[in-house]
Amino acid sequence: MKRRILVRALLVLVLIVIAAFSYTKVMARLPWATVPAFVQVEFLADQIIVSKADRILYLLRDGNVMKSYNIAMGARWNDGPKQQEGDERTPEGAYRIDWRNPRSVAHLSLHISYPEIGDRARALQAGYDPGSNIMIHGLPNGWGFIGGLHLLMNWTDGCIAVTNREMREIWAHTPDGTPITIAARWMPLAN
Repeated sequence: MKRRILVRALLVLVLIVIAAFSYTKVMARLPWATVPAFVQVEFLADQIIVSKADRILYLLRDGNVMKSYNIAMGARWNDGPKQQEGDERTPEGAYRIDWRNPRSVAHLSLHISYPEIGDRARALQAGYDPGSNIMIHGLPNGWGFIGGLHLLMNWTDGCIAVTNREMREIWAHTPDGTPITIAARWMPLAN
């Protein structure tokens, strides 16, 4: 009797996992996001700074923090900067937002120019592929209802994740070419 209950419970668990996986795959193919318009020029960010230790992304203009967002990162974010494809680390260094994807598998995404020349050289010297496709993005399509609960763990493969509402704000305030610094720790200067 107990064995039958255990087998049924295991079967239900397997079906739930398969359903969640299938749901994610289907939702990733649907165009979820309408692209937000840019804010007026005087409200655009001219710099992004990420403080990994604090798990905060800052939008700055003229050196002043305009907005800040709590973030989730790569599951191994605290093991230092990204070294290679698949290491689940978030890079550290000076990059830029070089393109955007309104049809991402996550709610909107801004591409970070990782790997830059230094990242490639370190990876080549170590005999690794440095990885690529590091983004700032919202939640996977169809999972936006999770909202801020995604912050309970670092779940990306090295990307920087925010809620969908926050991603729409970041998208609207951040033009292509915006420099982004990803630091182990950064503190804003007192005004």
